[in-house]
Amino acid sequence: MDAEPEGHILIVDDQQDNLLILADLLSGAYTVRAAADGQQALAYLDGGRRPDMVLLDVVMPGLDGFELCQRIKADPALSDIPVLFLTSLDSAADEQYGLSLGAEDFISKPFSPPVVLARVNSHLKLAQARRLLSDRNENLERLVADRTFELLAQADELVRREQEVIASQEAIITALCALAEARDNETGSHILRTQNYVRALAERLRDHPRFRHELNDESIDLMFRSAPLHDIGKVAVPDAVLHKPGKHTPQEWEIMKLHVAHGHEAIAPAEARMAERGGAFLRYAREIIHGHHEKWDGSGYPQGLAGDAIPISARLMAVADVYDALISKRVYKEAFPHQQAIDMILAERGRHFDPDVVDAVRDMAETFRAIANQYRDDAD
Repeated sequence: MDAEPEGHILIVDDQQDNLLILADLLSGAYTVRAAADGQQALAYLDGGRRPDMVLLDVVMPGLDGFELCQRIKADPALSDIPVLFLTSLDSAADEQYGLSLGAEDFISKPFSPPVVLARVNSHLKLAQARRLLSDRNENLERLVADRTFELLAQADELVRREQEVIASQEAIITALCALAEARDNETGSHILRTQNYVRALAERLRDHPRFRHELNDESIDLMFRSAPLHDIGKVAVPDAVLHKPGKHTPQEWEIMKLHVAHGHEAIAPAEARMAERGGAFLRYAREIIHGHHEKWDGSGYPQGLAGDAIPISARLMAVADVYDALISKRVYKEAFPHQQAIDMILAERGRHFDPDVVDAVRDMAETFRAIANQYRDDAD
């Protein structure tokens, strides 16, 4: 007896040849349905049919892909369905806009069959992981570690076959961040802001005598792409603590602090196994996750590291994370103005933060302000 298809995929494209190519490629492993435009796709979804994934053309007459994606993500019954855009558009602005609408990834036209199969398979498994996490909060560290290794192993294999290292790794980081964002109150804009603060700081310090041995094009890029994982361990924090609308008790704060250890325990085994294959992808993710709450004077957690014992990547992330927390509104506080936040960072020079990193923040305060404005929470 033939095996049952592993997933139900809706393909939306106004070009008949694209529908035929994708249906032929995917129908052996998945149940495939096709729609010739956005209105047909809406009628299909409104009829109670719920696919496991939508492959969605961007440029279509009438209801285009961006608007259809926005409608899908706005519907609570459909919002967790992964949407992958099919597009020949290649601008960063188009990709950023598509991701801001909730899409998981882009697949470029003309199609590469191995890339299509790998992306579809990876994102279907990621969707399954998100559903498991929403249904069960037990054994989260093990689940995240296993899923991380599985996804990164798939990405590594894709890299070897298709020479798409950066695109594959960014897709995985985005998906892992989605696991944390599903349970955390912080926004996707927080992730965009903090990773851009980290990159700007690293670029500023790359020629500094204390940092130039570590900071180069490759390491800065890896720090930028790893920064969004800094709070991945929050998936293991109980809802009652993570979502408490107010100040934590001392006992709750101790539980909250464990997110650093949870994240490290999930990433470290995956990093070790990836390193065996020659990949340094997760080194900076591990450093940032485990070290971004350490303090220069040794009063931080979880290890109480001090000074240069704290990895450079974690020192940069610490400043970025605190600055963004200060300028952001939370249920327990109002947002501080930019200059007040900068002054508060400067006051922690040599205590919470590396003095040279703080000096860099002082000199590039307007860069921080520009990043905060570009990726503000209320921006399109």
